[in-house]
Order: sequence, then structure tokens, then C-alpha cells
Amino acid sequence: MSSVTRAHLDHKLALAKRCSREATLAGAKAAAVATVASAVPTLASVRMLPWAKANLNPTGQALIVCTVAGMAYFVAADKTILSLARRHSYESAPDHLKDTSFHGAAAVRPAFLRP
Repeated sequence: MSSVTRAHLDHKLALAKRCSREATLAGAKAAAVATVASAVPTLASVRMLPWAKANLNPTGQALIVCTVAGMAYFVAADKTILSLARRHSYESAPDHLKDTSFHGAAAVRPAFLRP
């Protein structure tokens, strides 16, 4: 049975906090860009298109913009968390698992690949 030290737990907690902070920042950046990218065409279409002018009240316009921003936030944050988790699991893996190259016996190559 292995024992877990306090320093190890503190290190894991620090990594988790840093990961959360980076994911939050990436999500906020994506949400800001998505807000502008969705607000401009939404507001322009309400001014120029008769259908949009008749059917999209300010609440509907805000719902469109907020939905896009929220989706962008969660997608960017999730991608950031997954990439950081992948990197941290690779860094803490034993050396024999990090080497992904194949060192087995020479495989017989198919005839069309032979020189």
C-alpha cells in the first residue's frame, strides 16, 4: 500500500488550481470573441431584414448572443482542461510508458511496400 504525502497532495491541488485558472481565462477570451462575432450580425440583421425586425425582439437578440457566448466559454474551457490534463498525465507517467515508439521484432512488410 502506498502512502500519499502532504507535499504530493499540495502539488496536485496547485496543479488543479492553475488548470482551473487557465481554463477560466481561455473561456472568457473565447466568450468575448464570440459575443462580438454574434452580436454584430444579429444586430445588423434586425435593422436590415424584415423577418428579423418583426420576429426578434431585444430579448431574443440577447438570448442569441448569450447562448453563443456561453457555448464558446464552455467549449474553450473544456478543451483547455482536457489538454492540460493530458499534458500533466504524460509528465507524471513512468519513462517506459512515455516511449511510444515500437521496438519490436522487424515486422514482415507487405509486398507492395518492399523495395
